[in-house]
Amino acid sequence: MTAQILSIATAQPTHKADLAFSTHCAQSMSCEDESQAVKLAKLYRRTGVDTRGSVLVEKGDAGELTQSFYPPMQDGCDRGPTMATRNERFAEEAPALACRAGQGALDGSGISSDDVTHVVTVTCTGFTAPGIDVQLIDKLGLPITTQRIQVGFMGCHGLVNALRTARGLVAADSDAVVLIVCIELCSLHYQYGYDAQRIVSGSLFADGSAGLIVAGDDCPASGVDTPLGEIVSVGSCLIRDSHDAMTWRIGDNGFIMTLEASVPGFIETNLREFLVPWLAKSGLDLDSIGGWAVHPGGVRILQSVETALELPSGALDVSREVLREHGNMSSATLGFVLQKFQQRNVPGPWLMLGFGPGLEIEVAVVR
Repeated sequence: MTAQILSIATAQPTHKADLAFSTHCAQSMSCEDESQAVKLAKLYRRTGVDTRGSVLVEKGDAGELTQSFYPPMQDGCDRGPTMATRNERFAEEAPALACRAGQGALDGSGISSDDVTHVVTVTCTGFTAPGIDVQLIDKLGLPITTQRIQVGFMGCHGLVNALRTARGLVAADSDAVVLIVCIELCSLHYQYGYDAQRIVSGSLFADGSAGLIVAGDDCPASGVDTPLGEIVSVGSCLIRDSHDAMTWRIGDNGFIMTLEASVPGFIETNLREFLVPWLAKSGLDLDSIGGWAVHPGGVRILQSVETALELPSGALDVSREVLREHGNMSSATLGFVLQKFQQRNVPGPWLMLGFGPGLEIEVAVVR
């Protein structure tokens, strides 16, 4: 029994922030003088992010972009909304976006909601109980016997962890039909104050959701003639002595993300040494990969992957396009990359690659 990705769907917030609006909001929450504002604007122009979705963005009466969740910083000690306030907003906003992605995945697979046996939810930006998993069961009409698994706080490679889980479920039960939903509202965790690391992370992140259906290769309920592909293999590698390079902690005023400047160097030094022998176990090498679905954690992350693996020009164009159009939506982002691969008939096999706190490399081959 092999695990097949039958369908994929994505969902975005109603409104997107352009670069000018994102920069203006960040300046109002982080900068105390004009010099800081100028530096912040330069950083935002270098992110590679032109537009990003956020559940906090609204349209004013004249059509202008606005938001009311984050008031301007009052002084250098102001840290913005409390963790409780941010998490309450997650509970209000996340279910609808998650359900849109989940329903899209169901529609694309031909699978009836009655046939779903498991739901795997992925998030690192908010938690409630009963949570998103229960709301998916209620709102999508899944059976009340649907078994639930939560992949929490895994960060940008969370979708790979979910695919590993779904692959195992299908291997254990040939009748398993797994709905995966990644839902991330990163914009709820912008950090106030002029702190370089926190400004860098805030300049990249955005909101989005991705849904997938995974089932066995002879799933009788499937209405898909050609699945996206089989989950051939999945793997992990923990880079030693890198625990502080990327962190994600719960603070009194939101989740606090740090990205050290050392991250690209760790990737360049360690990625190839792990990936080449790992691919060989599946009879593959770097040249045999048809599509590189690399999580666009940022411009420098993508550059470090290209350098480490000596990828040909254009190999990461789709990742850069997703970063430019949507920003970094944490675990949901790789779903957007895979969807573009499907829409453009990118030849396989596809290699999914993401990085998260650890520093951890997570990888999967879809063929």
